Amino acid sequence: MENKGLYVIITAGGVGRRMGGPTAKQFIELEGKPILLRTMEMFTSFSDKINIILTLPAEYKEYWREYCFKHNIWIKHILVEGGITRFHSVRNALVHVPDGAVVAVHDGVRPLVPSEILDGLLNYDFSKENVAGVIPVMPSVESMREKIYDADGVPVGSATVNRDNYMFVQTPQVFDSTILKECYKKAYSPAFTDDASVVESSGYKVATTQGSRFNIKITTPEDMLMAKIFLEISNG
Repeated sequence: MENKGLYVIITAGGVGRRMGGPTAKQFIELEGKPILLRTMEMFTSFSDKINIILTLPAEYKEYWREYCFKHNIWIKHILVEGGITRFHSVRNALVHVPDGAVVAVHDGVRPLVPSEILDGLLNYDFSKENVAGVIPVMPSVESMREKIYDADGVPVGSATVNRDNYMFVQTPQVFDSTILKECYKKAYSPAFTDDASVVESSGYKVATTQGSRFNIKITTPEDMLMAKIFLEISNG
């Protein structure tokens, strides 16, 4: 694939309900910086050639502009209005990504991806496995159970499942931009839980690679405490 650049779409559509406060989770400060800013700096620290596209809900766009101006944040990025779902937000952002590039899609509240994980994902050779993209995954380390429903869809119990058959999916998810843009032209489906599911629904293969326990998605106060510990470890 001829590489026409490296792009990252950072989705930041949170409203903070699970955090239990008035501030949207992406703007909550983690050791003095908004989580979203730490996520952006994570990519710019990895490479100054990365093109960042940030999706935000319409009501937060001006807030972010003012925050950047007030705090002298001059990280170059394109600000895109998010859609009603993550799928629609990514589709809006893909307008700014050329064909023939490598494009990563990342959760704005995952600011602690280790550099070696980023390197493996952003420099992944799709051609060696004939795949359209690659995603980081982690094995389940805890027992898992599956809910059982009756004919009316009412939960009536649960049953143990083999955890070895399941993996937890992380971001960034990295793709050939030409293929990702093609796949995002289709109509939205609730089955699209992430970008890999969109790509696979069109018949393309997606590879998996080792993720990281440090790559947590900060959505609850407990996640924030863990993120602070991880940040101290990485800085230590």
